Amino acid sequence: MSSRFPGSPFPPSPSPSPAPAAPGSPPAAPRPARRRALAAALACALLGSLSACGTPADASDGKTVTVTVGYQSKTINTVTAGTLLRSLGFFERALRAQGKRDGRTYKVRWQDYATGAPITAQMVAGKVDIGSMGDFPLLLNAARGKQLRAPTRLVSVTGYNLRGALNTVVTRPGSALRSVRDLRGKKVSSSVGSASDGTLVRALRQAGLDPEQDIHKLNQQPAVGASALQSGSVDALSQFVAWPGLLAFQGKARALYDGGALGLPTFHGVTVREAFATRRPAVVRAFLAAQREATRSLRAHPVDAAQRVARATGLPPEVVYLYNGAGGIATFDPTLKPQLIAALKKDVPVLRAAKLTGPVDVDSFVNDHYLRPSYGRDYARSVRATGHPSPDEVWLRGADRTHSFAGPQALLRFVAAHRDKVRAAYVADTTTGTRWFADKSVWVRDGARLLPFATRATADAWTRRHHGARTVGYAAALKEAR
Repeated sequence: MSSRFPGSPFPPSPSPSPAPAAPGSPPAAPRPARRRALAAALACALLGSLSACGTPADASDGKTVTVTVGYQSKTINTVTAGTLLRSLGFFERALRAQGKRDGRTYKVRWQDYATGAPITAQMVAGKVDIGSMGDFPLLLNAARGKQLRAPTRLVSVTGYNLRGALNTVVTRPGSALRSVRDLRGKKVSSSVGSASDGTLVRALRQAGLDPEQDIHKLNQQPAVGASALQSGSVDALSQFVAWPGLLAFQGKARALYDGGALGLPTFHGVTVREAFATRRPAVVRAFLAAQREATRSLRAHPVDAAQRVARATGLPPEVVYLYNGAGGIATFDPTLKPQLIAALKKDVPVLRAAKLTGPVDVDSFVNDHYLRPSYGRDYARSVRATGHPSPDEVWLRGADRTHSFAGPQALLRFVAAHRDKVRAAYVADTTTGTRWFADKSVWVRDGARLLPFATRATADAWTRRHHGARTVGYAAALKEAR
């Protein structure tokens, strides 16, 4: 996600600094090395990244090895391989231990990017060794790497949602739009090549609309699309974590379509340059062991993790917790699960239809060889384990933990009794299970029950199927729950 556009709610990200040249002047390169250099130069030219040209990321004089990690601080579904991992220092600690074993000194260069595309450009040019990005950009990473003879491999997952709820279509709070079907003839901002654009395409097709003919799509960076939505120059915005939750929290948007309605997994993952992994397998294993440690830390201390990420990104902690909390939209687990790999294969035709890539051999792209050692015999069991629905939660002001509830009505009663102290309240959509802010949800009274929904569309579907069910405002739901 980008922060370099007017109207962005994020502070600007520092531009990545170029890698220093390796000490000394190398001798004339042998023919295979010249071919690799030519491939790197071609990568720079084709991908339009001047900063990608230069010395390799893995700068080494034999005693000192510099590892360059490309990450997206504001794409908070990648924090266990980026923002949080960097904050905790686990990778550096793992490399110090590795250095004691092999007599080398390891240094880490963290480079923060707005999206996955420049990370891919830097990787195929040999300037970034390890990178994290979403599922659609991962496929483009695989395709570009193969095309330019600088292959990369998917070695772990950061966060995932088995139903696809990490992507959401939002509209303005006062919009008359109630469902994706209402987008016919409307202007929609999206980032082509992203997973959120894939959600938009699939949602439109599911609603019987042609993604190419029935809407006016504007290919925009997330921050540009957010500004366009606020100004009224577009009718809806389809984006990935954390933009939909951020805009909703700020009162600048409401959810129109919940990606969880698709029932198709979406995730972010870690990719490495194959040449680097082959040369430095111990470093890759150290990174993945550190990622796993960061994942355990996030699970054990979710509020602290949310606050750490918020400080590093400028995002409100309440928004970070919506996605990364104990029962957040994202489940953090490094293992390469069959459901996620199967979903990746289903994403390829969407990218090909958009003429963004050719065929992608997903099976050869995925490699769990480096991740398995940190699990030992537990890896197979961990692969089978998936996130479970969690209780609804309330985060009170000044508290370092949340309060959990068995159902939405218990949560509503607690909120009503502590209204002035509530920092954020989170509930799960009754049909999709997608977590959303309680005060931004659509509430339905169905008999004695008060039920939350992330969108009007899922609430309308419920009331149509349940005689006597009716929507109520949040204030009324609080009052009726007492």
